[in-house]
Amino acid sequence: MASLAGDIRRPGPREIAKLLAPFPGRAAIVTRIALICALTVLVTAGYGTPDAATGAYIVFFLNRPDRMTSVVMSIALMLLVTVIIGIVMIFAIFTIDQPPLRVASIALLSFGLLFATSASKLRPIGAILAMIVGFGLDELGLAPLGEAATRGLMYAWLMVAIPIGVAIAVNLVIAPSPRRLATAQLARRLRLAARRVTGTATDEERAAFDACMREGDRQILTWLKLSKLEGTLTPADGAALRQAAASTTAVLIATDFAASEPGARLPDACAAQLAETMTQMAAMLEAGGYPVDVTLAAPELPEGAVLPALVLADLRAALEGFAVPPAQGAAAPVAAPEKAAEPAGRSGFFDADAFSNPDHVRYALKTTAAAMFCYVLYQQLDWPGIHTCFITCYMVSLSTTAETVEKLTLRIAGCLVGALLGTAAIVFVTPRLTSVGELMALVFAGAWLAAWVAMGSARIAYAGMQIAFAFFLCVIQGAAPAFDLTLARDRVIGILIGNVVVYLVFTRVWPVSIASRIDATFKSLVAQWSRIARAADARTRSALAAGALAQYGGLRQDIGLIHYEPSWVRPEPEWVASRRRALAELEALEAPLVLAAGRAGAARLGEIAQRLAAGDDAPVQAAQHAADTLKPSAEAAGDHTADPALDALQNVIVRRFGQIAEITRPASATETTTDARH
Repeated sequence: MASLAGDIRRPGPREIAKLLAPFPGRAAIVTRIALICALTVLVTAGYGTPDAATGAYIVFFLNRPDRMTSVVMSIALMLLVTVIIGIVMIFAIFTIDQPPLRVASIALLSFGLLFATSASKLRPIGAILAMIVGFGLDELGLAPLGEAATRGLMYAWLMVAIPIGVAIAVNLVIAPSPRRLATAQLARRLRLAARRVTGTATDEERAAFDACMREGDRQILTWLKLSKLEGTLTPADGAALRQAAASTTAVLIATDFAASEPGARLPDACAAQLAETMTQMAAMLEAGGYPVDVTLAAPELPEGAVLPALVLADLRAALEGFAVPPAQGAAAPVAAPEKAAEPAGRSGFFDADAFSNPDHVRYALKTTAAAMFCYVLYQQLDWPGIHTCFITCYMVSLSTTAETVEKLTLRIAGCLVGALLGTAAIVFVTPRLTSVGELMALVFAGAWLAAWVAMGSARIAYAGMQIAFAFFLCVIQGAAPAFDLTLARDRVIGILIGNVVVYLVFTRVWPVSIASRIDATFKSLVAQWSRIARAADARTRSALAAGALAQYGGLRQDIGLIHYEPSWVRPEPEWVASRRRALAELEALEAPLVLAAGRAGAARLGEIAQRLAAGDDAPVQAAQHAADTLKPSAEAAGDHTADPALDALQNVIVRRFGQIAEITRPASATETTTDARH
């Protein structure tokens, strides 16, 4: 193994270039977002509504790859904003002429909404809701008369309604259906597996293959569910495609094991046959259907090729039963009780710990305090141009210190890039614009560049959001082309002030390390792989493995975020090393657990969980533990026959754990060995 889990560094120029590389669907959604932004500017210019820049920025929160999600999110957000604006108008009646009461109402509404954002299902759109409320309350504070305040709140409603209306219209016309995206993703997985199994995959294709493995099948299943709601998927097709999603997971795991383990590599003729079958199946999926009645000839393998035979059997089972759902009413003997035993209470609006976890209240208090400080700051300085510091506080804050600092870093970088692009546009482009159509073209170009970054990897997505925010604030200054550099300067200064204030508050007041979330997720991941180890049904294992692989990807990302935490918040290096080592051990067990058909592995997973729970950070004798784990319980079963497949998998894990032990060997031991040779 080349590196341990969580070995994630800040992206350098070469890594940034890879993160900016195109992938299927990226150009389509980026173009759609840019078009909606340009049309939003057209509508706001026609009606003369204020703060068109914020309206254009809201577009980035409304759009997803498929039309169904985009439309549903837009409608839901419109309803929520309407209710919130109504509540703010009620507060305006009582507070418009009383500044102290008005400030108190701003803080109260801010706290309530942020608490709901942290502790409920509002979390995915909480940032945009907080920003909208912040803008409405800001307008309330600036309005000297009741009529002006009401008009300001109505403009705040229009600021959201216009981009939502444009987004719904555009998405209904040109956005792809969720079924099309689901089948296209299944086809992409098969094509990548075909290239991987033959050893002809490029570096980019190998990276895409790994990304497909780690993302699981949750998004595909969500698209299929939306397709059913949309009416473009029959129940029979839905069951077949859900089984296809589980089958692709099994294909990816077996293919990765065959490609990464020299002893498991398939013969060239066998690999070519499998690749051709996968390619043909991918073509059917890309055409909108799915393959049925898949048959594979049984190729001859060399004598004693235990691991290749195991991989081939798993691949044949996955491909031949690719879209064949289990018989209706048949339930896996292990998976059903486990699923029923999962914690209940997660289907409600609020999280299970909404009123018991103090972090939700602290998050709301910290964000509100930062926002109110910025509000008072620009009011006392009589500098309304920097009011963006108030809005920025809502956009930057996250539940943990690591995420907040990472987001701050990306937002500051994005702000500087967006301000540079916006200033250059004001100096060199805007003076030559003579119509709203030309302004739309400028907005389209800037939005396209920002959306290309925002729709990419999570490691750079927030930078793209901030590029758009800063660029729009500079370029969109009213209903017609304008080139006021002072306005652009003040807005950028406000963004930077808001970032600094949030950083100081979230790293000094009740800092929340991401460590507790890592441990909770790790225990959940261990439990998931334990269920996989005990599941005897291949379809059940594939479905459970997809969720576990996605959890692994998120956990790896969280461990990498530890580096963003300040030294007084970050856990000890030994803690980080132990989690990285334990996650690497789980990664070493993934494919063997699936291929072992549930006959071994649960004991090893239980040992890892116990070691983490006990806080034991001592080096582990990995090879011996692996050997003990994968030895079949022959005596208990009354069967003394050796299992060559389990023996071969045992050797693989012993070697992998030996590599992990070598990587995690203390530096002092390495240095002592080096000195002894001299």
